[in-house]
Amino acid sequence: MNTESTMNEQNRLGQLLVGLFQGVQYREQDPALWQPLIELQGRVRDYCATLGLELILDDAEGYAYLRHRTAAPGEAVLPRLIQRRQLTYPVSLILVLLRKRLAEFDAVGGETRLVVSRDDIIGQVRAFLPETSNEARLLDRIDTHLNKVIELGFLHRLRGHDDQFEVRRILKAFVDAQWISEFERRLAQYGEHAAAVGEIA
Repeated sequence: MNTESTMNEQNRLGQLLVGLFQGVQYREQDPALWQPLIELQGRVRDYCATLGLELILDDAEGYAYLRHRTAAPGEAVLPRLIQRRQLTYPVSLILVLLRKRLAEFDAVGGETRLVVSRDDIIGQVRAFLPETSNEARLLDRIDTHLNKVIELGFLHRLRGHDDQFEVRRILKAFVDAQWISEFERRLAQYGEHAAAVGEIA
């Protein structure tokens, strides 16, 4: 391999790493970088391993991201490079509801992109939130939570359709069956606590 091709490969590797450090990479958003990522994934994995990170790449679904590698017993634990985000109850609820919709959508087959409307999401979420007489305030709060889900990269607002969202398939990697089970267990505890408070009142 000559010096020029080595430099080109290093430049491509640098581009890939910078993109991954910035967040989730989607094949559809940058097809020109996706093929080099497939070709250089071994080098990306090796580099990231030195930082305590691992590359999660799903070519079938078209996304890639970095996450912290679990330290082996006796291995020194490196400081976290990627921050862990604490999710609020409403944001977690929206993620679980979207994940279930995605599972139902995939079971039916056909289309590859799940598109949901703001009204659909509001209709599902409001059943789990405390009743309120202030409808406008409730909708504002749900919109705030929706914007957080968009910021996290699990929903993508469709261009020209502000109330339509594509559910990103990376949601499947973050919200698995164990995550849903744990959330539902906590949800049941919240319900028991609320009922107990109601009885005391």
